[in-house]
Amino acid sequence: MLRITDFHVPITADGEVSYNNIEPPMEALAARLRLPLHAIGGAAVLRRGIDARRRNGAPISYVYQLEFSLAGGEREEKKFLAACSRGRDGIKNLIVAPEQQPVLWDKASQLREKLTKGQESGESRPVVVGFGPAGMFAALLLARAGLSPLVLERGADVDSRTTQVANFWAGKSPLDPTTNVQFGEGGAGTFSDGKLTTRVDSPLIRDVLEAMVEFGAPEEIRFLHKPHIGTDELVHVVKNLRQEIIARGGEVRFLTTVRELELDSSRNVTAVVTEDGQRIKASAVFLGIGHSARDTYHRLRAMGVAMEPKPFAVGVRIEHPQEIIDRAQYGRPAVVSNGKGQDKEPRLPVADYSLTWQDRSTPNSRSVYSFCMCPGGKVVAAASEEGRLVTNGMSLHARDSGTANAALLVNVRPEDFGGDVLGGIEFQRKYEALAYRAGGGDYTAPVQAVGDFIATVEGSPRCDTKDFCTAPTYRPGVKNALLTECLPEFVTSSLAAALPAFDRKIKGFGASDVPITGVEMRSSAPCRIIRDRESYQSLSHGGLYPIGEGAGYAGGIMSAACDGLNAVLAYLRSLGHNV
Repeated sequence: MLRITDFHVPITADGEVSYNNIEPPMEALAARLRLPLHAIGGAAVLRRGIDARRRNGAPISYVYQLEFSLAGGEREEKKFLAACSRGRDGIKNLIVAPEQQPVLWDKASQLREKLTKGQESGESRPVVVGFGPAGMFAALLLARAGLSPLVLERGADVDSRTTQVANFWAGKSPLDPTTNVQFGEGGAGTFSDGKLTTRVDSPLIRDVLEAMVEFGAPEEIRFLHKPHIGTDELVHVVKNLRQEIIARGGEVRFLTTVRELELDSSRNVTAVVTEDGQRIKASAVFLGIGHSARDTYHRLRAMGVAMEPKPFAVGVRIEHPQEIIDRAQYGRPAVVSNGKGQDKEPRLPVADYSLTWQDRSTPNSRSVYSFCMCPGGKVVAAASEEGRLVTNGMSLHARDSGTANAALLVNVRPEDFGGDVLGGIEFQRKYEALAYRAGGGDYTAPVQAVGDFIATVEGSPRCDTKDFCTAPTYRPGVKNALLTECLPEFVTSSLAAALPAFDRKIKGFGASDVPITGVEMRSSAPCRIIRDRESYQSLSHGGLYPIGEGAGYAGGIMSAACDGLNAVLAYLRSLGHNV
Protein backbone atom coordinates (compact mmCIF):
# COMPACT_ATOMS: atom_id res chain seq x y z
CA MET A 1 0.00 0.00 0.00
CA LEU A 2 1.08 3.59 -0.69
CA ARG A 3 0.07 6.75 1.12
CA ILE A 4 -0.38 10.27 -0.25
CA THR A 5 -0.75 13.25 2.08
CA ASP A 6 -1.72 16.90 1.65
CA PHE A 7 -3.74 15.96 -1.43
CA HIS A 8 -6.05 18.85 -2.38
CA VAL A 9 -9.32 18.26 -4.27
CA PRO A 10 -11.50 21.31 -5.07
CA ILE A 11 -15.07 20.98 -3.81
CA THR A 12 -16.26 21.50 -7.38
CA ALA A 13 -14.49 18.35 -8.55
CA ASP A 14 -16.69 15.69 -10.12
CA GLY A 15 -17.43 12.72 -7.91
CA GLU A 16 -17.39 14.60 -4.60
CA VAL A 17 -20.82 14.55 -3.02
CA SER A 18 -20.28 16.04 0.45
CA TYR A 19 -17.79 16.48 3.24
CA ASN A 20 -19.18 13.37 4.93
CA ASN A 21 -18.84 11.18 1.83
CA ILE A 22 -16.83 8.10 2.86
CA GLU A 23 -15.69 7.19 -0.66
CA PRO A 24 -12.21 8.30 -1.79
CA PRO A 25 -11.98 10.63 -4.83
CA MET A 26 -10.73 7.97 -7.25
CA GLU A 27 -10.82 10.04 -10.43
CA ALA A 28 -8.97 12.92 -8.80
CA LEU A 29 -6.40 10.48 -7.38
CA ALA A 30 -5.82 8.87 -10.77
CA ALA A 31 -5.36 12.29 -12.35
CA ARG A 32 -2.90 13.31 -9.62
CA LEU A 33 -0.87 10.13 -10.07
CA ARG A 34 -0.95 10.45 -13.88
CA LEU A 35 -2.37 6.93 -14.08
CA PRO A 36 -5.46 5.45 -15.71
CA LEU A 37 -8.25 4.76 -13.24
CA HIS A 38 -8.01 1.00 -13.76
CA ALA A 39 -4.35 1.07 -12.62
CA ILE A 40 -5.46 1.82 -9.03
CA GLY A 41 -6.43 -1.33 -7.19
CA GLY A 42 -8.26 0.35 -4.31
CA ALA A 43 -8.10 3.31 -1.95
CA ALA A 44 -9.28 4.39 1.48
CA VAL A 45 -9.61 7.77 3.17
CA LEU A 46 -7.40 8.13 6.24
CA ARG A 47 -7.98 11.83 6.83
CA ARG A 48 -10.09 14.62 5.35
CA GLY A 49 -10.09 18.29 6.22
CA ILE A 50 -10.94 21.56 4.49
CA ASP A 51 -8.65 24.29 3.21
CA ALA A 52 -10.78 27.44 2.92
CA ARG A 53 -7.94 29.95 2.74
CA ARG A 54 -8.40 30.55 -1.03
CA ARG A 55 -4.82 31.77 -1.42
CA ASN A 56 -4.07 33.30 -4.82
CA GLY A 57 -7.65 32.69 -5.87
CA ALA A 58 -7.52 28.93 -5.25
CA PRO A 59 -10.90 27.28 -4.68
CA ILE A 60 -11.95 25.82 -1.36
CA SER A 61 -10.61 22.28 -1.27
CA TYR A 62 -10.88 19.06 0.64
CA VAL A 63 -7.44 18.04 1.90
CA TYR A 64 -6.94 14.28 1.93
CA GLN A 65 -4.61 11.69 3.32
CA LEU A 66 -5.25 8.56 1.26
CA GLU A 67 -3.95 5.02 1.31
CA PHE A 68 -4.09 3.14 -1.99
CA SER A 69 -2.82 0.13 -3.87
CA LEU A 70 -1.89 -0.34 -7.51
CA ALA A 71 -3.50 -3.05 -9.58
CA GLY A 72 -0.10 -4.56 -10.39
CA GLY A 73 0.61 -5.31 -6.73
CA GLU A 74 3.62 -4.60 -4.53
CA ARG A 75 6.16 -4.80 -7.35
CA GLU A 76 4.35 -2.08 -9.32
CA GLU A 77 4.04 0.04 -6.19
CA LYS A 78 7.79 -0.11 -5.57
CA LYS A 79 8.55 0.81 -9.19
CA PHE A 80 6.06 3.67 -9.09
CA LEU A 81 7.42 5.01 -5.81
CA ALA A 82 11.01 4.82 -7.10
CA ALA A 83 10.01 6.77 -10.21
CA CYS A 84 8.30 9.40 -8.06
CA SER A 85 11.40 9.77 -5.87
CA ARG A 86 13.33 10.66 -9.02
CA GLY A 87 10.86 13.45 -9.73
CA ARG A 88 8.38 11.59 -11.91
CA ASP A 89 5.60 14.01 -12.85
CA GLY A 90 6.36 16.12 -9.79
CA ILE A 91 4.34 13.90 -7.43
CA LYS A 92 5.12 14.74 -3.83
CA ASN A 93 4.02 13.63 -0.38
CA LEU A 94 4.02 9.97 -1.40
CA ILE A 95 5.35 7.21 0.87
CA VAL A 96 5.01 3.51 1.56
CA ALA A 97 2.13 3.14 4.00
CA PRO A 98 3.38 2.16 7.46
CA GLU A 99 2.19 -1.17 8.79
CA GLN A 100 -0.90 -0.86 10.96
CA GLN A 101 -0.56 -2.08 14.53
CA PRO A 102 -3.24 -4.42 15.91
CA VAL A 103 -6.09 -2.56 17.53
CA LEU A 104 -6.32 -2.61 21.31
CA TRP A 105 -9.54 -4.63 21.24
CA ASP A 106 -7.88 -7.55 19.46
CA LYS A 107 -5.16 -7.63 22.10
CA ALA A 108 -7.75 -7.51 24.87
CA SER A 109 -9.58 -10.49 23.39
CA GLN A 110 -6.34 -12.48 23.40
CA LEU A 111 -5.75 -11.56 27.04
CA ARG A 112 -9.30 -12.63 27.90
CA GLU A 113 -8.36 -16.25 27.32
CA LYS A 114 -5.73 -16.04 30.10
CA LEU A 115 -7.73 -14.36 32.81
CA THR A 116 -10.30 -15.84 35.15
CA LYS A 117 -13.63 -14.05 35.34
CA GLY A 118 -13.94 -12.63 38.85
CA GLN A 119 -17.71 -12.79 38.56
CA GLU A 120 -17.60 -16.55 38.09
CA SER A 121 -14.90 -17.25 40.69
CA GLY A 122 -16.59 -15.19 43.41
CA GLU A 123 -13.54 -12.96 43.90
CA SER A 124 -13.68 -9.18 43.99
CA ARG A 125 -13.75 -7.51 40.60
CA PRO A 126 -12.93 -4.08 39.20
CA VAL A 127 -15.56 -1.46 39.95
CA VAL A 128 -16.09 1.52 37.63
CA VAL A 129 -17.77 4.52 39.23
CA GLY A 130 -19.46 6.72 36.62
CA PHE A 131 -20.52 5.82 33.10
CA GLY A 132 -19.30 8.81 31.11
CA PRO A 133 -16.64 8.46 28.37
CA ALA A 134 -13.82 7.60 30.79
CA GLY A 135 -15.88 5.06 32.69
CA MET A 136 -17.47 3.57 29.57
CA PHE A 137 -14.18 2.87 27.84
CA ALA A 138 -12.50 1.70 31.03
CA ALA A 139 -15.35 -0.78 31.53
CA LEU A 140 -15.28 -1.84 27.88
CA LEU A 141 -11.58 -2.72 28.02
CA LEU A 142 -11.95 -4.50 31.35
CA ALA A 143 -14.87 -6.52 29.98
CA ARG A 144 -13.13 -7.44 26.76
CA ALA A 145 -10.07 -8.50 28.75
CA GLY A 146 -12.26 -10.89 30.75
CA LEU A 147 -12.33 -9.04 34.08
CA SER A 148 -16.12 -8.67 34.38
CA PRO A 149 -16.32 -5.09 35.68
CA LEU A 150 -19.20 -3.72 37.72
CA VAL A 151 -20.28 -0.22 36.68
CA LEU A 152 -22.07 2.01 39.20
CA GLU A 153 -23.79 5.06 37.67
CA ARG A 154 -25.69 7.56 39.78
CA GLY A 155 -28.04 8.57 36.97
CA ALA A 156 -30.51 6.65 34.82
CA ASP A 157 -30.03 4.68 31.60
CA VAL A 158 -29.82 6.78 28.45
CA ASP A 159 -33.42 6.19 27.32
CA SER A 160 -34.92 7.21 30.67
CA ARG A 161 -32.43 10.05 30.85
CA THR A 162 -33.37 11.38 27.42
CA THR A 163 -37.03 11.47 28.40
CA GLN A 164 -36.33 13.19 31.71
CA VAL A 165 -34.08 15.83 30.13
CA ALA A 166 -36.55 16.55 27.31
CA ASN A 167 -39.37 17.01 29.82
CA PHE A 168 -37.24 19.36 31.93
CA TRP A 169 -36.30 21.45 28.92
CA ALA A 170 -39.96 21.66 27.91
CA GLY A 171 -40.99 22.73 31.42
CA LYS A 172 -43.08 19.57 31.87
CA SER A 173 -41.15 18.18 34.84
CA PRO A 174 -38.91 19.56 37.60
CA LEU A 175 -35.15 19.21 37.62
CA ASP A 176 -34.07 15.72 38.69
CA PRO A 177 -30.78 16.11 40.64
CA THR A 178 -29.94 12.48 39.90
CA THR A 179 -30.71 12.27 36.18
CA ASN A 180 -30.03 15.33 34.03
CA VAL A 181 -27.62 16.74 31.45
CA GLN A 182 -24.67 16.10 33.79
CA PHE A 183 -25.60 12.71 35.28
CA GLY A 184 -26.68 9.48 33.65
CA GLU A 185 -25.53 6.96 31.09
CA GLY A 186 -23.05 8.54 28.69
CA GLY A 187 -22.06 11.40 30.98
CA ALA A 188 -22.24 15.10 30.19
CA GLY A 189 -20.92 14.51 26.67
CA THR A 190 -24.12 12.72 25.64
CA PHE A 191 -26.03 16.02 25.61
CA SER A 192 -23.47 18.05 23.71
CA ASP A 193 -22.26 18.11 20.14
CA GLY A 194 -20.63 14.71 20.42
CA LYS A 195 -17.35 16.32 19.35
CA LEU A 196 -14.48 13.91 18.85
CA THR A 197 -11.71 16.45 18.38
CA THR A 198 -8.92 16.53 20.91
CA ARG A 199 -5.48 18.00 21.46
CA VAL A 200 -4.34 14.71 22.97
CA ASP A 201 -1.89 12.84 20.73
CA SER A 202 -2.49 9.20 21.58
CA PRO A 203 -2.46 5.97 19.58
CA LEU A 204 -5.60 5.05 21.53
CA ILE A 205 -7.62 7.60 19.55
CA ARG A 206 -7.90 5.09 16.71
CA ASP A 207 -9.17 2.44 19.12
CA VAL A 208 -11.83 4.79 20.51
CA LEU A 209 -13.03 5.78 17.04
CA GLU A 210 -13.11 2.17 15.83
CA ALA A 211 -15.19 1.17 18.85
CA MET A 212 -17.62 4.02 18.28
CA VAL A 213 -18.12 3.02 14.66
CA GLU A 214 -18.62 -0.59 15.78
CA PHE A 215 -21.38 0.60 18.12
CA GLY A 216 -23.19 2.70 15.54
CA ALA A 217 -21.36 5.98 15.00
CA PRO A 218 -21.09 7.26 11.40
CA GLU A 219 -18.12 5.80 9.52
CA GLU A 220 -16.74 9.20 8.58
CA ILE A 221 -15.60 9.87 12.16
CA ARG A 222 -12.61 7.65 11.33
CA PHE A 223 -11.13 10.25 9.02
CA LEU A 224 -12.78 13.67 9.32
CA HIS A 225 -10.48 16.38 10.62
CA LYS A 226 -13.19 17.55 13.02
CA PRO A 227 -15.42 14.53 13.58
CA HIS A 228 -18.61 14.69 15.57
CA ILE A 229 -21.51 12.32 16.22
CA GLY A 230 -24.35 14.49 17.50
CA THR A 231 -26.58 13.89 20.49
CA ASP A 232 -29.23 12.02 18.48
CA GLU A 233 -26.67 9.46 17.25
CA LEU A 234 -24.60 9.33 20.43
CA VAL A 235 -27.42 7.96 22.56
CA HIS A 236 -27.51 4.82 20.38
CA VAL A 237 -23.72 4.42 20.51
CA VAL A 238 -23.78 4.66 24.29
CA LYS A 239 -26.50 2.04 24.64
CA ASN A 240 -24.79 -0.39 22.26
CA LEU A 241 -21.51 0.01 24.13
CA ARG A 242 -23.25 -0.82 27.41
CA GLN A 243 -24.78 -3.94 25.88
CA GLU A 244 -21.33 -5.09 24.76
CA ILE A 245 -19.97 -4.70 28.29
CA ILE A 246 -22.82 -6.83 29.63
CA ALA A 247 -22.38 -9.44 26.88
CA ARG A 248 -18.71 -9.75 27.87
CA GLY A 249 -19.54 -10.50 31.49
CA GLY A 250 -19.77 -6.98 32.92
CA GLU A 251 -22.66 -5.48 34.85
CA VAL A 252 -24.11 -1.96 34.87
CA ARG A 253 -26.23 -0.66 37.76
CA PHE A 254 -28.01 2.66 37.32
CA LEU A 255 -29.34 5.02 40.00
CA THR A 256 -26.50 3.87 42.28
CA THR A 257 -24.32 6.47 44.01
CA VAL A 258 -21.09 5.54 45.80
CA ARG A 259 -20.95 6.95 49.33
CA GLU A 260 -17.75 5.54 50.79
CA LEU A 261 -14.50 3.67 50.09
CA GLU A 262 -13.34 0.89 52.39
CA LEU A 263 -9.59 0.50 52.94
CA ASP A 264 -7.21 -2.08 54.34
CA SER A 265 -4.40 -1.27 56.80
CA SER A 266 -2.17 -0.12 53.92
CA ARG A 267 -4.81 2.34 52.65
CA ASN A 268 -5.63 0.21 49.63
CA VAL A 269 -9.24 0.28 48.48
CA THR A 270 -10.98 -3.04 49.13
CA ALA A 271 -14.65 -2.18 48.69
CA VAL A 272 -17.13 0.58 47.90
CA VAL A 273 -20.30 1.34 49.84
CA THR A 274 -23.30 2.75 48.00
CA GLU A 275 -25.87 5.29 49.13
CA ASP A 276 -28.36 2.53 49.94
CA GLY A 277 -25.84 0.61 52.05
CA GLN A 278 -24.59 -2.03 49.62
CA ARG A 279 -21.01 -3.14 50.31
CA ILE A 280 -19.27 -4.22 47.10
CA LYS A 281 -15.82 -5.82 47.16
CA ALA A 282 -13.45 -4.33 44.58
CA SER A 283 -10.08 -5.40 43.22
CA ALA A 284 -9.69 -1.85 41.90
CA VAL A 285 -11.89 1.24 41.63
CA PHE A 286 -11.89 3.39 38.50
CA LEU A 287 -13.30 6.75 39.54
CA GLY A 288 -14.89 8.48 36.56
CA ILE A 289 -17.32 10.71 38.44
CA GLY A 290 -17.52 13.63 35.98
CA HIS A 291 -16.89 17.31 36.68
CA SER A 292 -20.28 17.93 38.36
CA ALA A 293 -20.29 15.30 41.12
CA ARG A 294 -19.90 17.93 43.81
CA ASP A 295 -21.18 15.78 46.68
CA THR A 296 -18.68 13.05 45.76
CA TYR A 297 -15.79 15.54 45.80
CA HIS A 298 -16.74 16.50 49.35
CA ARG A 299 -16.90 12.85 50.42
CA LEU A 300 -13.53 12.11 48.86
CA ARG A 301 -11.99 15.03 50.69
CA ALA A 302 -13.48 13.83 54.00
CA MET A 303 -11.93 10.40 53.34
CA GLY A 304 -8.50 11.97 52.87
CA VAL A 305 -8.17 11.36 49.14
CA ALA A 306 -5.35 13.52 47.76
CA MET A 307 -6.80 16.47 45.85
CA GLU A 308 -5.78 19.95 44.75
CA PRO A 309 -7.53 23.01 43.30
CA LYS A 310 -7.10 23.67 39.60
CA PRO A 311 -7.88 26.50 37.18
CA PHE A 312 -11.07 26.38 35.16
CA ALA A 313 -13.14 28.88 33.18
CA VAL A 314 -16.59 30.46 33.27
CA GLY A 315 -18.64 32.73 31.04
CA VAL A 316 -21.66 32.83 28.74
CA ARG A 317 -23.14 31.27 25.61
CA ILE A 318 -23.25 33.42 22.45
CA GLU A 319 -25.47 32.71 19.43
CA HIS A 320 -25.44 33.79 15.77
CA PRO A 321 -27.24 32.88 12.58
CA GLN A 322 -25.15 30.04 11.14
CA GLU A 323 -24.92 31.97 7.86
CA ILE A 324 -22.69 34.60 9.53
CA ILE A 325 -20.17 31.95 10.53
CA ASP A 326 -20.34 30.16 7.17
CA ARG A 327 -19.73 33.38 5.27
CA ALA A 328 -16.87 34.39 7.54
CA GLN A 329 -15.08 31.06 7.24
CA TYR A 330 -15.81 30.15 3.63
CA GLY A 331 -16.38 33.53 2.01
CA ARG A 332 -18.72 34.51 -0.78
CA PRO A 333 -17.78 31.62 -3.12
CA ALA A 334 -19.22 29.17 -0.58
CA VAL A 335 -22.60 30.91 -0.30
CA VAL A 336 -25.13 30.24 -3.04
CA SER A 337 -28.77 31.10 -3.65
CA ASN A 338 -31.32 28.47 -2.72
CA GLY A 339 -34.26 30.32 -4.25
CA LYS A 340 -35.41 31.66 -0.89
CA GLY A 341 -32.31 33.59 0.09
CA GLN A 342 -28.75 32.62 0.84
CA ASP A 343 -27.55 29.17 1.73
CA LYS A 344 -24.23 27.38 2.13
CA GLU A 345 -22.56 25.39 -0.66
CA PRO A 346 -24.11 21.95 0.06
CA ARG A 347 -20.84 20.04 -0.22
CA LEU A 348 -19.35 21.95 2.73
CA PRO A 349 -20.10 21.29 6.39
CA VAL A 350 -21.53 24.07 8.52
CA ALA A 351 -18.59 26.18 9.64
CA ASP A 352 -17.19 26.49 13.13
CA TYR A 353 -14.68 28.84 14.73
CA SER A 354 -12.07 29.07 17.46
CA LEU A 355 -11.33 32.47 18.97
CA THR A 356 -8.92 33.68 21.65
CA TRP A 357 -8.12 37.11 23.06
CA GLN A 358 -5.90 38.53 25.76
CA ASP A 359 -4.87 42.08 26.62
CA ARG A 360 -1.12 41.73 26.19
CA SER A 361 -0.54 45.28 27.39
CA THR A 362 -1.75 44.40 30.88
CA PRO A 363 0.41 42.12 33.03
CA ASN A 364 -1.33 38.97 34.25
CA SER A 365 -4.43 39.74 32.19
CA ARG A 366 -7.21 37.23 31.68
CA SER A 367 -7.65 35.19 28.53
CA VAL A 368 -11.02 34.95 26.77
CA TYR A 369 -11.70 32.08 24.39
CA SER A 370 -14.47 30.22 22.61
CA PHE A 371 -15.23 26.72 23.83
CA CYS A 372 -17.50 23.84 22.80
CA MET A 373 -18.55 25.59 19.60
CA CYS A 374 -21.75 23.96 18.28
CA PRO A 375 -22.48 24.67 14.60
CA GLY A 376 -26.14 24.33 13.73
CA GLY A 377 -26.98 23.66 17.38
CA LYS A 378 -28.77 25.14 20.34
CA VAL A 379 -28.17 26.26 23.93
CA VAL A 380 -29.54 23.92 26.59
CA ALA A 381 -30.29 23.90 30.30
CA ALA A 382 -27.55 21.90 32.03
CA ALA A 383 -28.34 22.35 35.73
CA SER A 384 -27.77 19.47 38.14
CA GLU A 385 -28.61 21.18 41.44
CA GLU A 386 -31.92 22.72 42.44
CA GLY A 387 -31.94 26.51 42.58
CA ARG A 388 -28.89 26.84 40.34
CA LEU A 389 -28.79 27.53 36.61
CA VAL A 390 -26.11 26.61 34.10
CA THR A 391 -26.04 26.43 30.29
CA ASN A 392 -24.33 24.23 27.73
CA GLY A 393 -24.43 23.80 23.96
CA MET A 394 -25.41 20.84 21.82
CA SER A 395 -25.98 19.82 18.20
CA LEU A 396 -27.69 16.96 16.47
CA HIS A 397 -25.79 14.99 13.84
CA ALA A 398 -27.20 17.05 10.95
CA ARG A 399 -26.26 20.36 12.60
CA ASP A 400 -29.14 21.95 10.75
CA SER A 401 -30.78 24.26 13.31
CA GLY A 402 -29.55 27.35 11.44
CA THR A 403 -28.04 28.77 14.63
CA ALA A 404 -24.43 28.62 15.81
CA ASN A 405 -23.51 28.84 19.47
CA ALA A 406 -20.39 28.64 21.60
CA ALA A 407 -19.26 29.35 25.12
CA LEU A 408 -17.16 32.47 25.64
CA LEU A 409 -15.05 31.75 28.70
CA VAL A 410 -12.68 33.63 30.97
CA ASN A 411 -10.04 31.79 32.97
CA VAL A 412 -10.52 31.45 36.74
CA ARG A 413 -7.47 30.95 38.95
CA PRO A 414 -7.34 29.20 42.34
CA GLU A 415 -6.58 32.52 44.02
CA ASP A 416 -9.96 33.80 42.76
CA PHE A 417 -11.69 31.40 45.15
CA GLY A 418 -9.18 31.44 48.01
CA GLY A 419 -7.12 28.44 46.89
CA ASP A 420 -9.18 25.95 48.89
CA VAL A 421 -9.35 22.48 47.33
CA LEU A 422 -13.12 22.69 46.89
CA GLY A 423 -13.35 26.48 46.70
CA GLY A 424 -13.97 26.30 42.96
CA ILE A 425 -17.18 24.37 43.57
CA GLU A 426 -18.53 27.08 45.87
CA PHE A 427 -17.44 29.70 43.34
CA GLN A 428 -19.48 27.94 40.64
CA ARG A 429 -22.47 27.47 42.94
CA LYS A 430 -22.54 31.15 43.88
CA TYR A 431 -22.89 32.39 40.31
CA GLU A 432 -25.22 29.59 39.24
CA ALA A 433 -27.56 30.64 42.08
CA LEU A 434 -27.35 34.29 40.98
CA ALA A 435 -28.19 33.28 37.40
CA TYR A 436 -31.15 31.26 38.64
CA ARG A 437 -32.53 34.31 40.46
CA ALA A 438 -31.77 36.65 37.55
CA GLY A 439 -33.80 34.41 35.25
CA GLY A 440 -36.80 34.47 37.57
CA GLY A 441 -36.28 31.37 39.68
CA ASP A 442 -37.80 28.80 37.31
CA TYR A 443 -34.72 27.80 35.23
CA THR A 444 -35.47 30.52 32.70
CA ALA A 445 -32.05 31.84 31.74
CA PRO A 446 -30.88 35.47 31.82
CA VAL A 447 -30.13 36.85 28.36
CA GLN A 448 -28.70 40.18 27.19
CA ALA A 449 -27.81 41.64 23.82
CA VAL A 450 -24.11 42.30 23.23
CA GLY A 451 -24.69 46.05 22.85
CA ASP A 452 -26.62 46.22 26.14
CA PHE A 453 -24.03 44.05 27.86
CA ILE A 454 -21.08 46.22 26.82
CA ALA A 455 -22.97 49.40 27.79
CA THR A 456 -23.74 47.88 31.20
CA VAL A 457 -20.10 46.96 31.81
CA GLU A 458 -19.12 50.52 30.83
CA GLY A 459 -21.51 51.97 33.40
CA SER A 460 -24.83 52.45 31.56
CA PRO A 461 -26.96 49.47 32.64
CA ARG A 462 -29.63 48.31 30.22
CA CYS A 463 -31.14 45.04 29.06
CA ASP A 464 -34.14 46.08 27.00
CA THR A 465 -33.11 44.77 23.54
CA LYS A 466 -35.41 41.90 22.60
CA ASP A 467 -35.16 42.01 18.80
CA PHE A 468 -32.10 39.77 18.59
CA CYS A 469 -30.34 38.84 15.34
CA THR A 470 -31.36 35.26 16.08
CA ALA A 471 -33.86 34.01 18.63
CA PRO A 472 -32.18 32.57 21.74
CA THR A 473 -32.57 28.79 21.60
CA TYR A 474 -32.29 28.04 25.34
CA ARG A 475 -35.23 26.16 26.82
CA PRO A 476 -37.29 26.37 29.08
CA GLY A 477 -36.91 30.03 28.00
CA VAL A 478 -35.01 33.28 28.50
CA LYS A 479 -35.57 36.56 30.30
CA ASN A 480 -33.81 39.87 29.68
CA ALA A 481 -31.51 40.54 32.62
CA LEU A 482 -28.18 42.12 33.52
CA LEU A 483 -25.47 39.48 33.16
CA THR A 484 -23.21 41.64 35.31
CA GLU A 485 -25.38 40.56 38.24
CA CYS A 486 -24.59 36.87 37.84
CA LEU A 487 -20.92 36.86 36.82
CA PRO A 488 -17.74 38.17 38.51
CA GLU A 489 -16.53 41.61 37.45
CA PHE A 490 -13.28 40.22 36.05
CA VAL A 491 -15.32 37.97 33.77
CA THR A 492 -17.74 40.61 32.48
CA SER A 493 -15.01 43.22 31.92
CA SER A 494 -12.87 40.68 30.03
CA LEU A 495 -15.80 39.61 27.86
CA ALA A 496 -16.71 43.23 27.07
CA ALA A 497 -13.14 43.90 25.97
CA ALA A 498 -12.88 40.72 23.88
CA LEU A 499 -16.16 41.02 21.95
CA PRO A 500 -15.05 43.93 19.71
CA ALA A 501 -11.81 42.06 18.99
CA PHE A 502 -13.76 38.96 17.99
CA ASP A 503 -15.98 41.12 15.78
CA ARG A 504 -12.90 42.23 13.85
CA LYS A 505 -12.11 38.56 13.14
CA ILE A 506 -15.68 37.51 12.28
CA LYS A 507 -17.80 40.35 10.95
CA GLY A 508 -21.04 40.55 12.92
CA PHE A 509 -19.80 38.42 15.79
CA GLY A 510 -20.01 41.27 18.28
CA ALA A 511 -22.97 43.12 16.74
CA SER A 512 -25.19 44.93 19.21
CA ASP A 513 -28.19 42.62 18.65
CA VAL A 514 -26.35 39.32 19.21
CA PRO A 515 -27.79 37.41 22.21
CA ILE A 516 -25.61 36.10 25.04
CA THR A 517 -27.10 33.76 27.63
CA GLY A 518 -25.80 33.10 31.13
CA VAL A 519 -24.17 31.27 32.69
CA GLU A 520 -21.60 28.69 31.54
CA MET A 521 -19.86 27.21 34.61
CA ARG A 522 -19.04 23.56 33.86
CA SER A 523 -16.33 23.73 31.22
CA SER A 524 -14.02 21.56 33.35
CA ALA A 525 -13.52 20.26 36.86
CA PRO A 526 -12.60 22.89 39.49
CA CYS A 527 -10.26 20.47 41.30
CA ARG A 528 -7.97 17.54 40.56
CA ILE A 529 -7.75 14.13 42.24
CA ILE A 530 -4.00 13.62 42.36
CA ARG A 531 -2.59 10.39 40.93
CA ASP A 532 0.78 8.86 40.12
CA ARG A 533 1.84 9.46 36.52
CA GLU A 534 2.94 5.90 35.86
CA SER A 535 0.53 3.75 37.86
CA TYR A 536 -2.51 6.05 37.43
CA GLN A 537 -3.37 5.31 41.07
CA SER A 538 -4.31 7.92 43.66
CA LEU A 539 -1.33 9.18 45.64
CA SER A 540 -3.20 8.55 48.87
CA HIS A 541 -5.25 5.42 48.14
CA GLY A 542 -3.88 2.30 46.47
CA GLY A 543 -6.17 0.65 43.95
CA LEU A 544 -8.06 3.91 43.30
CA TYR A 545 -7.74 5.09 39.69
CA PRO A 546 -9.08 8.67 39.21
CA ILE A 547 -9.98 9.06 35.51
CA GLY A 548 -11.48 11.51 33.04
CA GLU A 549 -12.74 15.06 33.34
CA GLY A 550 -13.97 14.68 36.90
CA ALA A 551 -10.50 13.70 38.06
CA GLY A 552 -9.02 16.69 36.26
CA TYR A 553 -7.16 14.76 33.55
CA ALA A 554 -9.27 15.22 30.43
CA GLY A 555 -11.27 17.79 28.51
CA GLY A 556 -13.78 16.17 26.19
CA ILE A 557 -15.07 12.84 24.99
CA MET A 558 -11.90 11.63 23.28
CA SER A 559 -9.38 12.63 25.92
CA ALA A 560 -11.61 11.20 28.66
CA ALA A 561 -12.05 7.91 26.79
CA CYS A 562 -8.29 7.63 26.22
CA ASP A 563 -7.66 8.43 29.89
CA GLY A 564 -9.97 5.62 30.98
CA LEU A 565 -8.19 3.19 28.65
CA ASN A 566 -4.75 4.26 29.86
CA ALA A 567 -5.76 3.71 33.48
CA VAL A 568 -6.96 0.16 32.71
CA LEU A 569 -3.76 -0.56 30.80
CA ALA A 570 -1.80 0.55 33.87
CA TYR A 571 -3.97 -1.73 36.03
CA LEU A 572 -3.36 -4.67 33.70
CA ARG A 573 0.39 -4.02 33.88
CA SER A 574 0.14 -4.16 37.65
CA LEU A 575 -1.33 -7.65 37.23
CA GLY A 576 1.57 -8.65 35.00
CA HIS A 577 -0.20 -8.29 31.64
CA ASN A 578 0.91 -6.03 28.82
CA VAL A 579 -1.74 -5.25 26.22
